[in-house]
Amino acid sequence: MRQAMERMENRGFRAVPIIDEDNKYVGTLSEGDLLWKFKNTPGLTLKGTEKVMLKDIPRRMDNQPVRIYASINDLITLVIDQNFVPVVDDHDVFIGIIRRREVLEHYTKQNQTDEKQEKAKSYNYAGHILADASI
Repeated sequence: MRQAMERMENRGFRAVPIIDEDNKYVGTLSEGDLLWKFKNTPGLTLKGTEKVMLKDIPRRMDNQPVRIYASINDLITLVIDQNFVPVVDDHDVFIGIIRRREVLEHYTKQNQTDEKQEKAKSYNYAGHILADASI
């Protein structure tokens, strides 16, 4: 528990994925989970957290993972309620996380590219009409 708290503090994370010894995603540990563990464990000190295993901390919720080939729509659906989406392979081995911010940035970039292409198409189309009209 102590290592998880320190990593979360040092990196500014509010939640982290929990990975087992086989590199499989097993759940999400949040700041709230850690606070509830402190509250519900009388006498637990900061030093004492070194002995608390993550598997012994009740988790409020686990972020739903996606497969590596998930669509952007799948990701958007999940980041509505999750700050990050764990990504796993076909054998449920953890690959990484995609943060809500990254999904939004990708979607925004893609949307801007699509808009530019649409403008170019309409410009070229109008250009063709003008060229044909002057004949």
